[in-house]
Amino acid sequence: MVYSSGYECDIGPHVFPVEKFRLIRDALVAAHDVEPERLLDPDPAPREDLLLVHTAEYLEDLAELRWTPRTLYSELPLTPEIVRAYRLAAGGTTLAAREALSSGFGIQLGGGFHHAFADRAEGFCYINDLAVAIRVLLRDGRIARAAVVDLDVHQGNGTAAIFRGDARVFTLSLHQELNYPMPKQHGVLDVGLPNGIGDAEYLRLLDGALQRVWEFAPEIVLYQAGADPYREDLLGGLMLTFEGLEARDHRVLEGCATRRIPAVVTLGGGYARDRNDTVRIHATTCRIAMRLCDAAAAERIR
Repeated sequence: MVYSSGYECDIGPHVFPVEKFRLIRDALVAAHDVEPERLLDPDPAPREDLLLVHTAEYLEDLAELRWTPRTLYSELPLTPEIVRAYRLAAGGTTLAAREALSSGFGIQLGGGFHHAFADRAEGFCYINDLAVAIRVLLRDGRIARAAVVDLDVHQGNGTAAIFRGDARVFTLSLHQELNYPMPKQHGVLDVGLPNGIGDAEYLRLLDGALQRVWEFAPEIVLYQAGADPYREDLLGGLMLTFEGLEARDHRVLEGCATRRIPAVVTLGGGYARDRNDTVRIHATTCRIAMRLCDAAAAERIR
C-alpha cells in the first residue's frame, strides 16, 4: 500500500476533496487493516518517467507554473505544492505497480488522474499517473501487455487518447455517457451508460466488458476504482449503492486474482454529499484488495 501526506495539497475551496487520501489512510489504520510503518512513501516521478507520457513543452509549463492553453483547463490552481502532489501521485502509482508485480496487488491511496492528456491538463488532472506507470513498466521490460479498467463515472479520456494505437495496452472505460467529458475520446472499449442506471444492469454490463479484458490477457491491470458511480455523488448521475460498488470491486479484483494477473488499485473520483461515504467506498475497495493479496500469499506458502 502506497501513501504520501503530500497527496493532500491546498487547492482552495473546491469540489475535489483532496483530504480524502488522508482520511482513507486514517480509516484503514484505525481499523487495524494496515500498520502505518508498512505504508510505502513514494518519491515524485522523475522527469524521464514523465516524458514517457507527457510532452516536454507541457512539463516545462508545469515546472515554471505557467498559465498556457496546456495548463488552463485543469480547473485547479497551479502552485509548486500542487505540481509536486501530482508528481508524487505518478511516483506512487508506479511504485504500486512494481509492488503488484511481486506480490499480486498494489494499492495506491491516491492517483487515478485519468483526464490528463499527453500535452495538456483537464478535469482536476495535471499528470496521468496511470499512463506513466504503464509506460515505465513497458520501458523497463517488466511487462509486454497492460490493461486499464476504468470504472470512474467519468470517461478516462486522457488515458484513452494517450494509448490510442498502442496495441500493448487495452483501455476499458465504463462511464456515464451524458456527463463530463464532452466529447468522449475513443479507447479500445468504451461503454457509455444511461443516466440513473442501478446495480443489476451496471454489473451485467461490467461482466461483459471484463470478458474482453480477460481475453486480452494483460500482464497487469490498473483498476481505476472511482467512488463517483455512487447514487449520492455530486458529480455523477448513476445510482449504484454501497453493495453494488462492492460487488463491482469483487468482480474486477477477484477476476484478476483468479487469473493471477497483478492488479493495481487507484482511487480516482469521489464527490459524495457526505464525505464519509466517499471514504467508506474507497476503504472497502482497499480491504477487498488486501484480503485477496493475503489469500494469494497464503496459497504461495502452501
